[in-house]
Amino acid sequence: MLLIHSPPPVPSFHTTEHPRLNQLLEKHKRKVLSKISTNIPLQVTANLVSDEDYWKRCCLECWEVCDTSRYGGSWKRMFFERLLKNIIEFFVPDTTDVKVVLELVPLCKNYVKTLDIAQLLPPVKQSPETLDDSSSDGGSDSDGNGPSVDHFDFSILLSKLIHLEELNVTYGVKDCGMNFEWNIFQFTYRDCFSLARAIHSCKTLKVVRLPRNRIDDEKLRVLVKYMLNHPSLKELDLSHNMIMDNGAKVVAKLLHKTNLEKVNLCNNRISAHGAKALSYKVRRFSTLKSINFRLNQIGDDGGEVLGRALMKSSVEDINLSSNELTEPVAVVFSELLMKNRNLKSIDLSCNNLGPVSMSR
Repeated sequence: MLLIHSPPPVPSFHTTEHPRLNQLLEKHKRKVLSKISTNIPLQVTANLVSDEDYWKRCCLECWEVCDTSRYGGSWKRMFFERLLKNIIEFFVPDTTDVKVVLELVPLCKNYVKTLDIAQLLPPVKQSPETLDDSSSDGGSDSDGNGPSVDHFDFSILLSKLIHLEELNVTYGVKDCGMNFEWNIFQFTYRDCFSLARAIHSCKTLKVVRLPRNRIDDEKLRVLVKYMLNHPSLKELDLSHNMIMDNGAKVVAKLLHKTNLEKVNLCNNRISAHGAKALSYKVRRFSTLKSINFRLNQIGDDGGEVLGRALMKSSVEDINLSSNELTEPVAVVFSELLMKNRNLKSIDLSCNNLGPVSMSR
């Protein structure tokens, strides 16, 4: 079993009837709020107390470091986003009761705009003795006696977060120490389907970031299938994965079927063929503003095609650093700088463009 740090303590969940706060005069309400205990059940305070000083006290009792700048300056939003994050990051499939998550939803759904998940725990492994005992009981309700899910199932949650705009997820375990195994960083097909359905169900999502998940072309195909025609998606981060040319073609299709403005494909395995597929969509569709191709292998063929595609595009920021580019690409981008006035930033660092450097 993995050794992990326990999540910070949070207020307990119990029901309390007949809250009277809103029946008080304003001066009395402020006095009560300054003295009210942070141990009052969230069922009472979540949708009743809006006072930021109260939620500041709740936050400081749970976490040592608190910075509201990442939460729109709201202590209440910070409290519920971090509370939900902690519950998901320490959720153990087939061990933790899903009610722990579902009971929190009515309390936090109005305040959670960003969900930033840095770890997801796998199910607890059964010992050989346990497996032997279970196999001798004369049958089971599943063929493999395996877990029902591989990691937390986002499809039970995202559609219920009515104001969620940003989702950041990395499948893996932090601070695993001597318990390190490669499979604890595995983004399985079962994970992929449940996450894809969850993204599809959350129509308010604007940003999806899935870095360092070992996503390959087949898993990307599943994800993109559920993202097509998403009404609000603006940014997609697929950096540090295992995407190749077929995956780049899938992303090109997504550009056609959504209003994406920013795509990050940094540190994948895309060559000139994938770059050409994307360049066709970049040239034809005008919503894309930023594309990051850093640390791929598109070479001169891919770099030249992208450069020409950008001549009349709306792209403002492009990163082609570390892509094995040489002098021919420098010539194309020199022409691009003269013709395209939309461009604000071009990064061609860590290539071999020759003795004359370019900058803008």
